[in-house]
Amino acid sequence: MSGRRIAIPSCQRENCHSRQQDKAAAADGRLSERFLIQVWQRLPVRTGLISEQGEIIQLIYPGRENDDQGADLKDAVISLDQELVKGDIEFHRWSSDWKKHHHHQNPAYNSTILHVVMWRDTESVTYLQSGRRVPILVLSRYLETTARKCIRTGYATDFSALPCYQAARALPIEKIAEMLDAAGRERFLAKAAAFQDGLSRDTPEQTLYRGIMGALGYSKNKLPFEELADRVPLHRLEAAFKRPLTDDQCLAQQQALLLGTAGLLPSQQGIGHAVVTSAHWVETLERYWSEYDHSHKMSTDSWCLVKVRPNNSPVRRIAGISYLLLRYRKEGILEEITNLISEIRIDQAYLALVAGLTVMASDYWKTHYDFGCYSRHIAPALIGGSRAAAIAVNIVLPFTYAWSRLKAKPELVAKTLAIFSTSPKPGTNAIERHISKQLVRSGVPINSAQRQQGLIHIYKTLCTQGKCAVCPLGAAAKGQGQQQTYVVSPDAPIAA
Repeated sequence: MSGRRIAIPSCQRENCHSRQQDKAAAADGRLSERFLIQVWQRLPVRTGLISEQGEIIQLIYPGRENDDQGADLKDAVISLDQELVKGDIEFHRWSSDWKKHHHHQNPAYNSTILHVVMWRDTESVTYLQSGRRVPILVLSRYLETTARKCIRTGYATDFSALPCYQAARALPIEKIAEMLDAAGRERFLAKAAAFQDGLSRDTPEQTLYRGIMGALGYSKNKLPFEELADRVPLHRLEAAFKRPLTDDQCLAQQQALLLGTAGLLPSQQGIGHAVVTSAHWVETLERYWSEYDHSHKMSTDSWCLVKVRPNNSPVRRIAGISYLLLRYRKEGILEEITNLISEIRIDQAYLALVAGLTVMASDYWKTHYDFGCYSRHIAPALIGGSRAAAIAVNIVLPFTYAWSRLKAKPELVAKTLAIFSTSPKPGTNAIERHISKQLVRSGVPINSAQRQQGLIHIYKTLCTQGKCAVCPLGAAAKGQGQQQTYVVSPDAPIAA
């Protein structure tokens, strides 16, 4: 089986003049890695390609652009010798750029599944830091005259063949909106199912606390935050509330225990005393930590601290959870949050939850986003409104749905789902921005939490799994009668 050319002549027909023009375009900067990414993203799905090592490659899903460390595209799906492979894709003009950029020494590239280049200028093979070999795809072998003209002018036409891209033009707005809303409900129930599983293994209080901790870590530090919640369970933190301590003493003990166990105190990060301002608070934390058992301490290396915005610093978020727990010290965070949802009107619940989860900075944290990092222009919140909104939608509401089912509270079950269905979206994220481009022609407003969750659900369960063929958007656009649909009911058994 040979790779299908993309309206592109084979290498044997590629004349010397074309090669010289291509290289001239590369030399003067007209052909950038960004342009190569655009070409890749617009290749027809199921396009047949051949790697330099002879593997048969089919493009299933091109992936989304990465704004973090690592390869250029994330969550791509390809078929490699008829085996589905998921991961990242890195792009270079020349194959030698992989080593020139030291990617072979960088573990951030260990999820790379394909190295796409315009030209191969060395016989060396692409290896990851982990030692695994990655196929090299030379894109110039698959570019025809029209594509070469685009390269020389720096212009790429839009020839995306993703089914949902076509569906955005073919389907009524109401139909797409209905599908997104249904997918959003499906994602909500999947989250509730995960919490139901957690409730079968742990206390409701610990399950909610662990969920909130994971959400404070975003995608980069979700796992370390969950590990920290396991190492410092809620009952240990709440023990301070049972002693005759002031609020400041409670905060200091909780922050010392959390930050020390996380390995993020100044002494653990190698931050010298000379660079730590407002040293009194820091000395208090270090003193309390010296009194605790250190056997459950995490490594500082457990945390991703690179390319993390200062206001999202794990140190700052850990301080935030201590203030949040202090706020609910009287009845406990579980009791007070579920009571709030039970008692408030549906149309007021979202804003009340966001307010109840937002934590403003005070004292030391008003001017520091980490130890030794002083700033007078720091954000005023330890847990801001957008993060509080994300916690409400992704953690508190699905948790309450699962918990109220467990407690046989049908009114609260229905109310929780109603709050979710009427909540505005918490804020735009990278996945939403990416998949919205695939639906750019639809004009469907992503103006609710449910619809935003629907986008994410379709992306994670279909796009990144190479399941375009069963996506309800693409199937509906083709007029198929058996497309996958999302149908859920508040009374249906929770299933992941």
